[in-house]
Amino acid sequence: MREPYDLLLTGGEVLDPGGGQHGRLDVAVRGGLIADVGPALPRHAHDTLDVTGDLVLPGLVDLHTHIYPGAGYWGIDPDPTAWHTGVTTWVDAGSAGAYTVAGLRDFAASRRVRVHALLNIAGQGLSARTGEGVDLTNCDVEQAVRAIREHRDLVRGVKVRIDQDTVGDNGVEPLRRALTAAQECGVPVMVHIGTTPPALAEVLELLRPGDILTHCASGIAQPTGPEARAAHERGVLFDVGHGSGAFAFDVAEAQLADGMPPHTISTDLHARSVYGPVFDLPTTMAKLIAAGLPLDEVVASVTIRPARALGLQAGTLAPGSPADVAVFTLDDRPQELTDAHRQTRTVPFRLVNRHTYVGGRRLNPALPAPPPPWVPLTAEQTTALRERENAVRDLLATPLVGVNGLAEQFPRPLPRPR
Repeated sequence: MREPYDLLLTGGEVLDPGGGQHGRLDVAVRGGLIADVGPALPRHAHDTLDVTGDLVLPGLVDLHTHIYPGAGYWGIDPDPTAWHTGVTTWVDAGSAGAYTVAGLRDFAASRRVRVHALLNIAGQGLSARTGEGVDLTNCDVEQAVRAIREHRDLVRGVKVRIDQDTVGDNGVEPLRRALTAAQECGVPVMVHIGTTPPALAEVLELLRPGDILTHCASGIAQPTGPEARAAHERGVLFDVGHGSGAFAFDVAEAQLADGMPPHTISTDLHARSVYGPVFDLPTTMAKLIAAGLPLDEVVASVTIRPARALGLQAGTLAPGSPADVAVFTLDDRPQELTDAHRQTRTVPFRLVNRHTYVGGRRLNPALPAPPPPWVPLTAEQTTALRERENAVRDLLATPLVGVNGLAEQFPRPLPRPR
């Protein structure tokens, strides 16, 4: 008899664009890897979970996040979000530069999820809200190349923010330097777009096939028209990167109508957007469904496509792959969602995470830290956070079960006969 599986998920609807698997299939895990996927696998496992009626996906890959708290303005801890959203691979997009990447590495090693990074071309990374590209002495190509090579298993590309506040009078020069460092190391560049100058056309014309344009549905940058189409057609990867101010339903819908769907869907989850309008990756996925993108395209955009964009071992349930699995229930009640500009759309269903596994191990619940004092919150957000905290406190303060749910763990001895 073959060695038993460590974990067997039975009866779920598997959707794995990267592995070409779709249908009612069992998923088996052994030694932290996917062992088998198929109908009616042998019921010989240490742990079996019936997920009939649920959707079984590869662990989600979020291509644009900020997960280095305590070292800058934007960072959050990924673990308290990962366990209830199915995101098993997090890509930090430029929180650290050459001066600070060693600290990010130490932080990443202590997380339960998988963490990769895009190195900020500015050595200080995102220590402040903006302005890292104003002093070009910090955009040191030699230091960036050295950092990428030293941390190549962690660093998978270069990040640069190109907008008026970030670069000042330097235009696209930080992008040119990012491209030089990336070219020398054989990795892609992710470029953030926003307010002008510099003009969007100046940014787009520099990007190579395989480079990543994040905030692709920004209502501020509005990457539509012939320059955007030309970049899309030559293989520049359009990434959603929702964030606090970089996703507009009308722009996303116009791009879909023009044959320019996003290649990847990411959150730009950080210390401000995690409280809204982003919230998490499943919510962002739902917004693209509401905009008209089919479910299989949405799933590909958060699994195999971001994994391939950075050369990651992630995003598929193919046998031999890391056993990162996300199990979702379909909530088929219509729900209203909002973009960064308070435009709303209604989605016919949402994915609600039920189980998240990294390397075959289930992620257990973890509570998030309170927001840092510099994060602006509405009165409604502040009230909701307080109510959530009180609800969790009340839940944990209530005894788990009553007398009928307990056993006498250490029975008293029977009385001695007199």
